[in-house]
This record gives sequence, structure tokens and C-alpha cells, in this order.
Amino acid sequence: MFVGAETVVDVIFDVAQVRLANLARGGWLADASDDAYGELGQTLARVGPLGSAPGVSRLVDVHFRDLVRHGRLAVMALRWEATGPGGGLFPAMDADLTLLPHGEDRTLLTLTGAYRPPMGAVGRALDRAVLHRLALATVERFVTRIGTAVADPAVATAPEPVRGKFGWLELPLAPEET
Repeated sequence: MFVGAETVVDVIFDVAQVRLANLARGGWLADASDDAYGELGQTLARVGPLGSAPGVSRLVDVHFRDLVRHGRLAVMALRWEATGPGGGLFPAMDADLTLLPHGEDRTLLTLTGAYRPPMGAVGRALDRAVLHRLALATVERFVTRIGTAVADPAVATAPEPVRGKFGWLELPLAPEET
């Protein structure tokens, strides 16, 4: 199943790239991913065929690739998956977070991804009935949280922004970061 969400961030593209990379490096993005997937997992456990089975692990393993710039866009790949006992009862999702200039002083942040409902035909039926809407709502909340943190780093508890040279990109300081 495909999922996606987008938000416009009120910072220029170059600054948005540095801030998103810093959020990933500082652990905030992993925590936000864990929270979003955890919320989805709790809801899935309540509405799934096992109900709220005690002892079923919903620990989340979140993986991010480095932010990579391709011309006028920057992409960060991510994977969410449940681990531990009962991890197979929850979907894994592979997605791309993408930043794209949106006018002169704003950036479009999108998430496009795909997941496979667990539990075969039963999971697909539950997904069509209810779970896909929950997955979309989870992704939308996640993207909104990221957009808010990219727009205002004080919202997130991340380390100080990286200044100057950033791997593949030499970035000027934005006026608000000097």
C-alpha cells in the first residue's frame, strides 16, 4: 500500500537541508519516527485480530540513510519496522523524505512510501477497511512534526546546527542562524 504526505516549510531549501540532516544526526528524527510508528502500532494492536495482546512487542527499528542532494531536491530514505516478539504482526514501511524548493523562500517536504500489510489476506482486508486510513494519518502527523521542527529548530531537542561545510554541500548561513 502506498502512503504519502506533504507540508510547506517556511525556510529556504538550503537551510531546510541542513536542519533535516541535523534532526536525523541528533536523534530527534529517529525519536519522532519511533513515536509515530509506536502510535500506529498501539492502534493496530487495539483493532487487529489479536486485540490488545499483552506481551506483544512493538519495539520499532528505524533506519535512515544520509540526506543526498539530486539537482534541485534532497532525499533521505527511511525504513520503519517492528522488532521483537510479534513484530511480524505490524507492517514495515520504506519511504523517502524529500525536500524541494517551493518558491524563493520556502521548501516543500514530502514523504512517499509503501508498506505491506501483515497477516496475508486478513491483513489486506483490515487494511482496506480501517488500517490504511490510520497509516495515512500517522504519516501526515509525522510529516507535520518534521516540518515544524525544520521551520523552527527550537521545537526539536537537536544539537546545534552544523555550520558551513556539510559533506556534499557548502551552505551559507541563513540570517536567522548567524
